[in-house]
Amino acid sequence: MDTSPFGQLLHAASVQREPQRLLFVFTTAELPDDATPAERARFAAGQGGTLTPTMCVDKAPGELSSFDALVAEARSAGPTWHVLFAAGLGGQGGQPPNDQQVDQALQKLVERVRGGMVDGLLALSPSGEALHFG
Repeated sequence: MDTSPFGQLLHAASVQREPQRLLFVFTTAELPDDATPAERARFAAGQGGTLTPTMCVDKAPGELSSFDALVAEARSAGPTWHVLFAAGLGGQGGQPPNDQQVDQALQKLVERVRGGMVDGLLALSPSGEALHFG
């Protein structure tokens, strides 16, 4: 079994009683125009700034073979990203979530990320490292 954070996410989704969809929000790190010199220095050192959603997608666990495959697909479909947020959405009655449920959940997830409410979400760097926000 793949013990990476992404591998654990895939495994957890595959063993759920109800079919799952995995939701992904790709973000880019930006610095606000009104940033202070100290904020600019932190950002230049790879810290701080804001995370802006640039792309979102949903996938069934079986559609994903690896984190590297997801990264390659994202690279060909959209802009450069810095942090990926992931969550799961379970179906009901043996059926996966329908398109409307997925779209609503993705919109809520994007809004959570925009608002900085990322507790409980898996956050990954482009290399697949788990990230923690304090």
